[in-house]
Amino acid sequence: MSRFTGRRLPRRFAQLFVGVFLYGVGIAFIIRGAIGAAPWDVLTQGITNHVPLSFGTVTIVVSVIVLLLWIPIRQKPGFGTIVNALGVGPAADATFLVLPQPEMLWARVLFFIIGLTVLAAATGMYIGAHFGPGPRDGLMTGLHQRLGWPIWVVRTALEVTVVIIGWALGGNVGVGTVAFALLVGPLCQFFMRVFAVRPAGGEDPGRHSDTRPGPVPVTG
Repeated sequence: MSRFTGRRLPRRFAQLFVGVFLYGVGIAFIIRGAIGAAPWDVLTQGITNHVPLSFGTVTIVVSVIVLLLWIPIRQKPGFGTIVNALGVGPAADATFLVLPQPEMLWARVLFFIIGLTVLAAATGMYIGAHFGPGPRDGLMTGLHQRLGWPIWVVRTALEVTVVIIGWALGGNVGVGTVAFALLVGPLCQFFMRVFAVRPAGGEDPGRHSDTRPGPVPVTG
């Protein structure tokens, strides 16, 4: 990681914290759009229907549980992993306080588009900072490494599982959930290239790391 120190360090920290905050903002826009949440947010919504906790607090709790699942698959969190686990939820809650619930369908669709775009850009920012993957990203890549299954199989299995559980608990599954699954990969790939912080040698670090556009991050 020494290749990313020096003059690049302020940019990396800025990308990490701004990216994590915007990730929460993106989630809030998608939730307010109410045409279907991202897979992991369907689970969070479902849980909030049954516990006296805010969406953001449940997001933190789920992130901590996911991090505990890293232990048997021998994954090690980075600084960015902890910031992501603790920061996304409060950012979403703060955005909910100022973001209205639109009634017109066109406005709800617009909120979804804004949320998806902001979330994808935020993913590119915090992954491009090279401080470690988010909790759900690490679970996906860790299972891939331990089980030998293709990334797409692991990701699909995880997201189908959380959507089913979240839907059973009352989470919002809709056309937005499908659109998110289809569009988030290409958008994240684009923004990961835009925000990738290159090491001192100038080579694109995505060519030799888990942040390359191969395994698309698990978002939401």
